[in-house]
Amino acid sequence: MQQVETIDNSIQINEAFSRQSLHYDADDLQNPLLQDMRVQVYDHISKFLTEPSNILELNSGSGIDALYFVQQGHKVHATDLSDGMIEQIKTKINYFHLHDRLTVQKLSYDQLENLKGQKFDFVFSNFGGLNCIDDLSRVTKSLPSILNQGGFVTWVIMPPVCPWEVLSTLKGNKNALRRFNKNGVMAHLEGKYFKVWYHSLSSIKKAFGPNFKLVRHEGLAALSPPPHVTQFPVKHPLLYNALRKIDASLRNSFPFNRWADHIIVTFQYVPKGQ
Repeated sequence: MQQVETIDNSIQINEAFSRQSLHYDADDLQNPLLQDMRVQVYDHISKFLTEPSNILELNSGSGIDALYFVQQGHKVHATDLSDGMIEQIKTKINYFHLHDRLTVQKLSYDQLENLKGQKFDFVFSNFGGLNCIDDLSRVTKSLPSILNQGGFVTWVIMPPVCPWEVLSTLKGNKNALRRFNKNGVMAHLEGKYFKVWYHSLSSIKKAFGPNFKLVRHEGLAALSPPPHVTQFPVKHPLLYNALRKIDASLRNSFPFNRWADHIIVTFQYVPKGQ
């Protein structure tokens, strides 16, 4: 893959995802793998969002998840770095008349101090947006100032070990072991290159520190195919359903609660000495 050492990661990410924003919703709706993964993420979150909550969403994309949470009775402040994605969220706000329940702000998740004293019950990030930063502590350092005591954080992050990708070495996939590069790798999206990093469960726990308690973690697509293998459910429906059932039985157990395409991690903010 082309190496571009002098890129500004934030500029490249903005441009790549702004281009993707034009067809992101359509791509999502046409991808049964992503639809199934979202169901699992929502099921995980439902264990912690039992009452109407004030949610901060990081890397909100086009607002698919934000719209879901609002429809469940919550309020959402959606943030993203991409100008194009921000416009897509604004379109949803206007179309569904959600001005009092869904707000949007262009904001990088390593600049949460700019939220200016706002408080939230829940902080959410889906589908690997946080893999665009090398050190998660640059995000977690601001959480105590914006999260209510006892509040929750759920992040969906890509870890270094993905069994599906590792096994793809048998088919000659030259990028199958890319996640093991601790210095990050170049990703390519919509003609743009930017750097991504893969975060292990142990590194995520370290970034949160002693004031956060890990309350649940599970694998997302541990043995079933990742979302880029879009035709797998169509070509192999019986096998796909079988793999999803195996995933459901193993995703909460070691090692598949940390070895998967993504892992879902939820922490609770419990400050020491309070």
